[in-house]
Parts: sequence; C-alpha cells; structure tokens
Amino acid sequence: MARPSWDEEMRAAAIATLDSGQWVKGARGAAFGLAFANHCGALGAAPCQNGSSALWAALRIAEIGPGDEVIVPSFTFISSTTCVLLVGAKPVFVDIEPEYYCLDIEQVRQAITPRTKAVIGVHLFGQVYDSELVELCQKENIVLIEDAAQAHGATQEFQDGSIRTAGAMGDIGCFSFFPSKNMAVGGEGGMLTTIQPRFQDRIVGITNHGRSPDLEAIQLGSNLRMSEVSAAIGLSQLSHLDDWVALRRQNAEQYTNALTNHPSLNAPKVRPGSQHAWHQYCIQTSEPDKFVTFLDERDIDARRYYTVPCHRQHVYSKHPQFTTTLAETEKASSSLVAIPVMHGLTFSERQRIVEALIEYD
Repeated sequence: MARPSWDEEMRAAAIATLDSGQWVKGARGAAFGLAFANHCGALGAAPCQNGSSALWAALRIAEIGPGDEVIVPSFTFISSTTCVLLVGAKPVFVDIEPEYYCLDIEQVRQAITPRTKAVIGVHLFGQVYDSELVELCQKENIVLIEDAAQAHGATQEFQDGSIRTAGAMGDIGCFSFFPSKNMAVGGEGGMLTTIQPRFQDRIVGITNHGRSPDLEAIQLGSNLRMSEVSAAIGLSQLSHLDDWVALRRQNAEQYTNALTNHPSLNAPKVRPGSQHAWHQYCIQTSEPDKFVTFLDERDIDARRYYTVPCHRQHVYSKHPQFTTTLAETEKASSSLVAIPVMHGLTFSERQRIVEALIEYD
C-alpha cells in the first residue's frame, strides 16, 4: 500500500545533520516549520513527534479539558478521537457524508451544545472536508482542529474564490509524517500549523515543555520535538511533495477511468472545487472481502480501513454512544477497499492494477 521515498538527496541531508553534531533544537527544525507553513499558506508551523501528539497538543493549545465536548467523526483513525479523552474532554460522534466520507455538516450543526468547544474535522483519505464546516465553526465561535494527517497537498476553493491548502483550513492543523503518508521524515513525525495569531507562539512552545523563548513554562506542554535529522529529511521531501501528489492524482484518474460503468465497483468521488491528495484510493463494493481476495491472488495489496468505527471500539465501551447507529459510517466501514495509489508505483505495477480492476466482476 505504501513505499517510502528515499534518495541520495535525502540521505545526504540526514548524514550532514548527523555530522553537524546538532541533533535536536537546531536550525533544520525551524527551517522545516517555516517551509511547511509557507507551503500550506499557514501563519506558522511547528514540527513535532507524530500526528497523534499534534492532535493532543492542538486540544491543549485550544484549552480544551474536562467538561468540554469535542465533535468528531467515528469513521477515522482512532487517534482522531482518543486525543479528546487524553485531555479529559468528551468526544461526541457524528455521522459522515455518504460520498466524501468527511463530517456531515448538518449532523455537526445538530450536535452543537453549550459545552461544545471544538470540532475535529478529518480530511479522510486525502479528501478535504466541506468548506462550510469552517464557516459553521466561525459562526458558532468553536475552534476547528484540522486533522490533515492524510491530506498533504490537498486543496479546496472557498466561496470567496480563495484556494486554501490543507493545514490552512482550520484554526490549528495537525499532520502526520508516518512512512505511509504522502511525505515522510524517515520515521515518526508530525506538524502543527495555525492560521490564528493567538496560537502562533503556542504551537511552538507546547512542543518544548510549554516554554517561552526565555525558557519559562507558560503553558502545559511536553517534549514533543522532532529530531534535526527527521526535519532535514522532511525539508527534502517537502520539495518533492507537489510532484508526488500530482503522480497520485494521475494514478487515481487512471483507476477511475477503468472503473467507469463497472458492474460491481464504485470509484471514489472528489468534492467539487477541491484537489484530492489521494493518500488512499478507496473503492466501494458490496463484497469487500471477495475483492481483497481477488487482488491478493494477483499479488496486489489491498486493505479495508476502519472496519470497526471508533465509537464501537472497546475503549468507548462505557461511552453513551457505544451502541449508537451511524448509518453512513456503518456503510463505509463495511464496503470500502483501498488499493495502492502511491506516487512510487511503476508503470507496470499501475497497469497490472488497472487490468485487475477491469477483469473483476
């Protein structure tokens, strides 16, 4: 499903950083944050340990805690929701859209209460959430935390005509650089971004024990810093991100063309006005296990993601929504199969996948 990109440029950047003797808290981390913020169009950015720590940090920065409610999707990776538990707040699960698998705006609107302090919007599989979510959170004075762990390079046109990149579609953005993602850092890694001046200094400080530049602890933080070696690799990878995402879009387009009028497989749809990042290409089918077996027999990797919705997992067994039915969430969890769409696919690999899609009935 993924093949991390690694070349001599990235190797040289890592070795040079090791040879420098500055392995933490150096210029490369600062440069990576600045470059990433510029790429996203964010006001600021701070590298951190991973995407999960970025989500925890975002809630801390927004001062979310006991007694607060945070609206979340259930069809997502588990850390998009357990971060709320880690700060002592209550996750409130809502359903997703039937076509794009992101938060259903009307469901979010209905779930808002006086205790709602934040919404965690997930750009799932690389598809950005509806821009109306941004407008709703602004209207209701609710912090929008943008889970962009799967959306490096995704964009969306807003009603004012502006085009925003993932990382600049919420008050605080959270990225992951896990090796399977659209770009990586040679191991675990993450990034916090913000478009809000009031959060600009806090996203940096929280990754360094909550300390200010004069080393006084002014907020509750921890050591969430990224190593200089990882930051150096990330800087190199970031310079290739746009080209890599373009390749993913070409792969996805070829798959979608192959699935036109297919009798049993439905290609994923792309939200109008947006550019999908294609972290995953998820096909809908009524017989997902059969489809996975078919591809496996042809040495093509395929995965079913999030087959147990978050609110149905054991960690939420005492949550009041544990037995709640979220219709679109249940449908997605029981019907989607992801196939390789990574930018590193060779021509022959891509052709083999296309031929398998056409052959399957």
